Parts: sequence; C-alpha cells; structure tokens
Amino acid sequence: MTGSDNAHATEDEKLGLSDDELLAHKTVYAPDLLRDQVIMVSGAAGGIGRAIVWLMARLGAHVVLVGRDQAKLDALISALTAAKLKASVHAADIRDADAVSALFDAVWKDHGRIDGLINSAGGQFPQAAIDFSVKGWNAVINTNLNGTWYMMQAAARRWRDTKRPGSIVNIVVVTTHGLYGIAHSIAARSGVMGLSRSVAVEWAPLNIRVNCVAPGSIMTEGWKVYTPEVRASAPRSNPMKRSGSPWDIAEACVYLTAGSGDFVTGETLTVDGGGQLWGETWTTGMPPYFQED
Repeated sequence: MTGSDNAHATEDEKLGLSDDELLAHKTVYAPDLLRDQVIMVSGAAGGIGRAIVWLMARLGAHVVLVGRDQAKLDALISALTAAKLKASVHAADIRDADAVSALFDAVWKDHGRIDGLINSAGGQFPQAAIDFSVKGWNAVINTNLNGTWYMMQAAARRWRDTKRPGSIVNIVVVTTHGLYGIAHSIAARSGVMGLSRSVAVEWAPLNIRVNCVAPGSIMTEGWKVYTPEVRASAPRSNPMKRSGSPWDIAEACVYLTAGSGDFVTGETLTVDGGGQLWGETWTTGMPPYFQED
C-alpha cells in the first residue's frame, strides 16, 4: 500500500488483515519450510501475533497459540482448523511465572518439545509519561518485559535440560528514532533488546539463538487506541511514506526462526520502512511546542 493508497484506504483496511486474507496472502517461503516443527506464539490472537501464527502454520508448523483471551484463541484455532492447519491452544497469563512454567509443562507433555518461541504478547497505551500512574506503568512493564523474560527463561531451561536447540524471537519496538507517548513501552522493550543481546551470548553454548524484530508503523487493530489524526500521520514517519503490514513482521520472524537464521543471534531486525533513519512518531499527537517556528 503506497502513501497515496493509504490515504484512501478505509479504516478497516488500514487496521489489519482478516483470517481469509492471512490464509491467502502471498509469501516468499516454501510451503514446507517449517514442516513438523512446534512453534509457540504468545499474543497469538493479536494483529501481529495472528499473522505470525497463520504464516508459520501455512509453512507446516504446529503452532501453539498462547494468550489470555480464551474466546479469541478459540475463534482463531477454529479458522486454522477449517483451513486444515495444525495448532493448539493454551490460555495463560505470561505475567505469572508459575503460569508460564505450567504452560511449558503442558506443551512438553503434549509434544515433547518446542522448536521456536515467538514472544508477541505485549501492549501499551498512549499517555504523557509525566501522567503515568503506578498501576499503568507496572501493567506495561509486567507484560512487555517481565512476561517476555518468563517465557524466554522457561523455554531456555527446557532446551538446556533436554539438550535441544531452540530459537527465540521477541517482538519489540523501534527505539533508535523518535517514538513518543509510550515511554513505558520504550523502557520495557529496550530492556528486552538488551536482555536478548546478553543471553544470546550466554545461551550460545546451549545452541539457543535469541533475536528481536522491531516493527515500525504496522497497522493492526491495536492502532485503535490512537486518534485518527495520529494514525493518519503514521505513514509520514518513514521515507517510504506508508505503513507496513503484520505480514511484514511475520515474514521477518520466519527468517529468524527457520534455517535462514541459523547464524544470526543477538540481533534486532528493524522492519520500519527506514523510519529509524528518518522521522518521529507522537502517539499522543505532537505538542504545539514542537510545531512552532
């Protein structure tokens, strides 16, 4: 979708892809690339997570769907099953370390392994940092940082104990250019990126790779928390002057998870149309101070 096309797209078209579209979307990957692999995806029913699930299932993986909303997970697995794709559901709150441990116990009991973990669960709300409540700050940190870590550690321990290789991909945000109004998420995601670099070295002897994907302006249903004005300005945040698709992030995750990424660890793959080199995004709207001549 070009910048011009984006301006004329409907709200629904801009904010995500339907299950039918995700089933039919063209991919660069061979249809059996992930055949017989078991891939766990947290935040599976979200806009980006959903695209990752569909692509990996289409490439032959059995995808373990993880999330908090049982109804959304059930709807997704019904669509996958109707398409004759392999998946299973495990509702869990990743902010609870004991729940995460129980989740991995259940998956190991069912499958005897997982081959890859995609941490897509997370969220934030636009607000000036000076106005964050303690509850609001902790809600974002607990999901985006602590929950991601609990999932990473649980996977790594099981790979270590069973002497199996593994791959972790963490969905973060672009932190190398102006992204304002979600300072809590910047703090949490920056922590995940630093954590990933650190354990990529620590866990290399265990044959565990750890990478991140940093999406730029990707239009999903999650963008509904932002005003129409903020959404309309998003394509101007990068030199390609358009927003990306959840499919762009899904294909990046496959690259890092599959054999194509076998010699890649400790990296953050930025998928933002060059935005980190170019513009800025104010999720709360740019303050008048910065618009003055």
